[in-house]
Amino acid sequence: MLTEFALGDTVMMRKPHACGTNAWVIVRTGADIKLKCVNCGRIVMLDRCDFIKAGKKIIAAAENEEK
Repeated sequence: MLTEFALGDTVMMRKPHACGTNAWVIVRTGADIKLKCVNCGRIVMLDRCDFIKAGKKIIAAAENEEK
């Protein structure tokens, strides 16, 4: 279960995508989470509770650029 995540994080989901990878980048957060497949670029939206259940771990944290 993922409880803490941020915009731009790369996450590993429990089930792989049809293209064969299970790595996704978080594109949008809110009530729904928008994810972009790292391999093929497909964009999907999940409810926040479904995303928390289906997320396995954070592969790479987003680089925060604070100026």
